[in-house]
Amino acid sequence: MKTLKCNFSLLLIACLLIVSCKPEQKDYTDRQVIFGLASVVILSQDTTNINLEDYVLEPNSIDSISVPASLQFKREGNNLILIGSIPELIGSVSLWVKNQAYEIPLQQSGSFKQNFTYNGIANEVKIKGEFNGWNANQTVLDKRAEVFSGTVSLRPGRYQYLFVVDGKEIRDPNNKDSVDNGMGGWNSVIQLPKPDPAKLPLLSTESFNETSITLQLLNPAEEVKVYWQNFEIDEISKSNEHITLQIPSVAKDIARSFIRVWSANGEGISNDVLIPLENGKVISQATQLKRSDKEAQVLYFMMVDRFNNGNSNNDEPLKDKSVHPKANYFGGDLQGITAKIKDGYFADLGINTLWLSPITQNPKGAYGKYPTPPTTFSAYHGYWPISLKQIDYRFGNAAAFNELLATAHDNNINVILDYVAHHIHQEHPLYKEKPEWFTSLYLPDGSINTERWDDERLTTWFDVFLPTLDLRKPEVVGPMTDTAMYWLQNYALDGFRHDASKHIDLLFWRELTKKIKKHAIANNNQNIYQIGETYGSRELVSSYVNSGMLDGQFDFNVYDDAVATFARDEVPFSRLVNSVQESLDYFGDHHLMGNVTGNQDRARFISYADGSVRFDEDAKLAGWTREINVKDSLAYNKLQSLIGFMMTIPGVPVIYYGDEIGDPGGNDPDNRRMMRFNNLSAQEEKTKILTQHLVKLRRNNLALVYGDWQVIHQNDQQLLIKRKYFADEVWIAFNKSNASTSIEIDNLPAQTTSVLGSELVTNEESATLTLAPHSFEIITAKNK
Repeated sequence: MKTLKCNFSLLLIACLLIVSCKPEQKDYTDRQVIFGLASVVILSQDTTNINLEDYVLEPNSIDSISVPASLQFKREGNNLILIGSIPELIGSVSLWVKNQAYEIPLQQSGSFKQNFTYNGIANEVKIKGEFNGWNANQTVLDKRAEVFSGTVSLRPGRYQYLFVVDGKEIRDPNNKDSVDNGMGGWNSVIQLPKPDPAKLPLLSTESFNETSITLQLLNPAEEVKVYWQNFEIDEISKSNEHITLQIPSVAKDIARSFIRVWSANGEGISNDVLIPLENGKVISQATQLKRSDKEAQVLYFMMVDRFNNGNSNNDEPLKDKSVHPKANYFGGDLQGITAKIKDGYFADLGINTLWLSPITQNPKGAYGKYPTPPTTFSAYHGYWPISLKQIDYRFGNAAAFNELLATAHDNNINVILDYVAHHIHQEHPLYKEKPEWFTSLYLPDGSINTERWDDERLTTWFDVFLPTLDLRKPEVVGPMTDTAMYWLQNYALDGFRHDASKHIDLLFWRELTKKIKKHAIANNNQNIYQIGETYGSRELVSSYVNSGMLDGQFDFNVYDDAVATFARDEVPFSRLVNSVQESLDYFGDHHLMGNVTGNQDRARFISYADGSVRFDEDAKLAGWTREINVKDSLAYNKLQSLIGFMMTIPGVPVIYYGDEIGDPGGNDPDNRRMMRFNNLSAQEEKTKILTQHLVKLRRNNLALVYGDWQVIHQNDQQLLIKRKYFADEVWIAFNKSNASTSIEIDNLPAQTTSVLGSELVTNEESATLTLAPHSFEIITAKNK
């Protein structure tokens, strides 16, 4: 272990490898130097930068730093630079404050240097793909002797990409593997080998008592790291099959704390284990969980204008004939949502967190254009703010919002607000008062900078009337983060959903999260949940998720693969399983990413599943030019399977309003119809009842909240997953074929329940589960 000790009263410090003495005994008294659990740092192959402010609110309070012996390091201001790798694959950085070490977990990435070549005649060759945010300018191949080549550092996994040859996009001529892009085209795809799962160490919770916890270890582990909160626990014993750890006695003084465990061997790193404690005792009943436990959330997203009209007096649709009725206000408001909380809609559904679309004041006029049919748009969705603090009168006022929040909290429901930080509407006074705070609508070459999602990710305008705030500038970030904090300081919110996260510089997220931490500490350590919206590679998505920024983002990569797998008979389960595993590799086995059933910017799943919307067409145009209804009742089965999947995998389930009844539609605005509560068809009612059952099962079974995740069996058409948390086991089986099937299950505990009623025949050594076509089953079991 190497230690850096510096006098941090000096400015511009750069101290290299200065050795000092550590205290002999570790102190587990949590002075909350690190707020929350320190996120894992993934080490690159050569140099890794850690922003200390992501972890410590006051980096100057750090007395010294220790790192594994195989690493070199230096500190430059608030940046800790690690050089090298750790052969043990897992390790820790220790931040010493007042003779106490706070640990940041380290993991070696296992990246590959992947070479790409192009042998054709060309002037310039670039690559765009999932590994560079589809920005071809980031990967330009070098030309040597008529051959273009370049190297990209990639983690194990599956990546889609294209060559850009003199401006023309083509698939890689040297790679025969390709996959459809969901929009009528094809991308090349490369699969970089992962560790052999049969040889990796696998951790599983086994037993506990008042003072210790025992984990089962499948395959020997050479290294083990155990943490309580942000302290490494030394009191562990390990054999080839078990790990036993002692719970620190000081844990009894903290209402909610956590044990985290990783292990590794020569093949790679294990899954991680997360065990919640209540005053130092292992949580063993779901009733012990609170709405502040982020892992236990189930989100429900409604577009305020399209959910429920609780006050017709504030209805004010635009009278502009250029606005198509689908793009006008429908009358939903805050009072309508409050009414549905009061009548028990969300309690019946089992929801404990509501995500509201933006409610700040938007313009009264119509903007934008769509050609077929010709229409302009109202601001019914709320994403065109002309004020950053005032509530839109068409949705309500401060009193209505406070009533909604109080009613939700009285019903044990969190509320998070959709916050728009990226842009304002041109009618906002700020655009005239501070023009230097905004990016230019035109690029230096004279081209217009709108919808440049990848190559101008941080500067692009979403439309000509939506100026982009230049959140790379500290003088803009300061007041804009203060504005976001206004909502936390003046309303009893539980978090934010952040719009267009990837189009906002990391500087903004770090500054906002730092202010949120200070606010939370001042309010009895309130848990504030932040979830972002980013379409892009996991590499890009993960760059916004850590202790100093967002808790999670919506996992659109898993969603896209789930849509393809459950909607299309020819797509094998391996695509979806690999996708989930890649997310676990990037975000951890107990991540807070959002697993969505649908999205406001995508056609409804059920309309893909029944063929009403084709994968190779413009789903937005489809929604405008034809009436879309459910034409094949089998699509409800497919939707139910997708919801069942999202409710049982690691992460935070998110229901898009209307998916619980199978509402159809193309892309927006057709996927934003007014919510229907009455006169449902038999299939819609069945889907709603099943969704209620699934949400409550998710919330009431700890194996689905904190359990490990194992794929027990898979082929193209069937999938069997197991999740386990101590004595609680949940087995989830899917059949996407057009025929009934039987799945053999070994080692199923004797005390089992087939939750959805499928036939389950058990004997002493195994069980046989029979599944109908396009169905799934959940088996709960108690392992004595």
